[in-house]
Amino acid sequence: MSGARGMWVAVSVCLACGGGGGGSGTADADADSDTGVPSGGGEVCEGEVHTGEATYYAANGSGNCSFDANPGDPMVAAMNIVDYAASAVCGACVAIDGPDGSIIVRIVDSCPGCPQGDIDLSEGAFPMIAAMELGRVPISWRYVSCATSGPIVYRFKEGSSQWWTAVQVRGHKNPIASLEFKDEGGQWQAVPRLDSNYFVAEQGMGPGPYAFRVTDTAGNVLEDSNVPLVEAGEAPGAGQFPACE
Repeated sequence: MSGARGMWVAVSVCLACGGGGGGSGTADADADSDTGVPSGGGEVCEGEVHTGEATYYAANGSGNCSFDANPGDPMVAAMNIVDYAASAVCGACVAIDGPDGSIIVRIVDSCPGCPQGDIDLSEGAFPMIAAMELGRVPISWRYVSCATSGPIVYRFKEGSSQWWTAVQVRGHKNPIASLEFKDEGGQWQAVPRLDSNYFVAEQGMGPGPYAFRVTDTAGNVLEDSNVPLVEAGEAPGAGQFPACE
């Protein structure tokens, strides 16, 4: 990571939440992130419990979400193509209940051949909920806040420049709903998200440094300023989303 951090603002609107919502939206809301488990179960403002089946594959942390490979982390999975929602669930954490146990995995890939509701687990995660020889088992699952600590990170795709700029958000507690940048006139501009999990401004965002506004699926908002363009690299944000409870 490189570049100077700017100011950050977290605003919790979380209109869809039931119960306690997303907290105050301040830096203190992330104080639980080092506990190793999502706060209060970490439900991300969605009460729906999904059902389907779990299978497994040789996952290494990379995939259609365009994250870096991390073979040492078994707690990853690929989401069925319907719930993948054109990369909208990339980086989301999912709590899964299986026949023999419960786990939390992070979505890093899509599974085009999986019916809606199904999740393809890594070979390391599957044995935590069922015997490997079964191959396919019924599951129920829900989205939860990831137990991450530290601020979000902006990853600029290879080839990014002032004339074509592709940005990915990493290290987020909750799924990302949108990314905007502030143009030369001081207006926020929404950036389309591609299936590759990059937000791409085809006409570029200018030379930087940038002001970004990121909104999660719970309605919480982070604003960062003075984010440098780091082609094929990362620049840190200054804040993190609060975990929903």
